[in-house]
Amino acid sequence: SSSLTEAKEFVKRLRRQTDLCNMVKTVRALFNNTSTVTVLRSGLHAIFSEKSLDVTKDLFQEKFRNPKKWQKNIQLKCLKNFISSLASSTDIRDLLSCLSSDLQTFVIKPSKSKEAFKEQASDFILKWNLLLSNVGKILTINRTDSFG
Repeated sequence: SSSLTEAKEFVKRLRRQTDLCNMVKTVRALFNNTSTVTVLRSGLHAIFSEKSLDVTKDLFQEKFRNPKKWQKNIQLKCLKNFISSLASSTDIRDLLSCLSSDLQTFVIKPSKSKEAFKEQASDFILKWNLLLSNVGKILTINRTDSFG
């Protein structure tokens, strides 16, 4: 039974890896088009300048009424860093390196124990997915040209 469990985990990881590889191929093709990247960047900047993400901020605040935790909204920091790195490079390796660096700084290094890391990492992933879903919705509804 342990071999079956390990095999199932291996298959899950392999599927995830395949999904990531396919996503990278798609993103790389989009990022090779300068005009697409320019339109995407302007759409993302507009989301922040129009304060379209206030709904997302409200969702984060509902869950964490503690202002100290809200000030440490690393997901927005990571997204802003990602958008900034889009200005200097559209190489997928550079963009992933930027995200990796942010994860090191905001999630991995601050973790004091394995349990703290697991909690912080799962919290980050949950909020990151929520943030990106909302960004995708906003781009789809309000900025169809940016959604490429």
